[in-house]
Amino acid sequence: MVEDLGAPTRPDERLLNLVIALLNTSVAMTKQQVRSSVHGYDQAASTEAFERMFERDKDSLRALGVPVVTVEGGGHSDEVGYRIDAEAYALGPVDLTAAELGVVALAAQLWSDKTLRTDMSRALTKLAAAGGGAAVDDAVAGLAPRVRAAGDAYGPLLEAISQRRRVTFRYRAASTGQVRSRRVEPWRIAARGGGWYVVGHDLDRGAVRVFRLSRVDGRVRLEGEPGAFVVPDGVDVDAALGSGLGAERVAVLGVLPERASALRARAVPVAGDVRADGGDGVDEQAAADAGRDVVRVPFRSSGAMADEVAGYGDAVVVLGPAGLRDEVLRRLRAAAGLSSVPGPGARDGLEDGSDG
Repeated sequence: MVEDLGAPTRPDERLLNLVIALLNTSVAMTKQQVRSSVHGYDQAASTEAFERMFERDKDSLRALGVPVVTVEGGGHSDEVGYRIDAEAYALGPVDLTAAELGVVALAAQLWSDKTLRTDMSRALTKLAAAGGGAAVDDAVAGLAPRVRAAGDAYGPLLEAISQRRRVTFRYRAASTGQVRSRRVEPWRIAARGGGWYVVGHDLDRGAVRVFRLSRVDGRVRLEGEPGAFVVPDGVDVDAALGSGLGAERVAVLGVLPERASALRARAVPVAGDVRADGGDGVDEQAAADAGRDVVRVPFRSSGAMADEVAGYGDAVVVLGPAGLRDEVLRRLRAAAGLSSVPGPGARDGLEDGSDG
């Protein structure tokens, strides 16, 4: 019986540990070597549990494109070993544009786990050495993620989604505080309004439900065999989350040349003559005379749009609507130290009271 070493290792961490070990082995690793030296497998309760865990992880890595190869024992040994084909796994030359590097940097901000933060920082430094500079910041301005830690439920749910396995967990309802057991077929994980959510089919209610990961009480347990269900095509995560961001509106913006490419990419053409103002008495012609390009960008969340526009600083000015302009100015003034109190509308999207 293997000694209990505390909290179980998350499946994604265990897979990463296995990849590192199999890449750095000089010849091959036997199953016994994996169990004794790779963190996460030493927590298996029995030899049978380890065998199932290891076989499942090998299949997962191969499904992800990691070339795990089997090495037959030679000489006097009949024991099979495993390693990763380093040549087949090697990454080709990386040539990222400033916008692509910006997106990678943005995604890296979600990895707040201290065990990965240093490695992520080193990797981004190496990628940035190829160039980018200020253009990288401009590519993702206003898009910095504001998401709380996913918590312990994230790893098991992600594994369940990958394997199409049902899960059970205890869940605390936001409206009543009551904790009940839930049986769910998980479909998708998404971040909205600063929190993480899982969308899936609630087996007891027979309907699509949304659960906030921070309200999962205790461990998420995987049940049954892989492939137990099929995720419906075209799952509308936004509709399921019920983000309630309101009707679509159009922001009229004055943008400096060759700046804010992400906003420009979402701009819509204007039918007919261009109006003399942005809908709130702001002269578009004056913006054009000042050397700015006037673009129109659809949006639903005033808070999210204001965050994005404010991130560009003086490269983008809001010509209309007035409410959006006020939101952007409030953020810029707060950033300049003139105001430390966020105004109304600073947070759009799902509130913490959303219930599954």
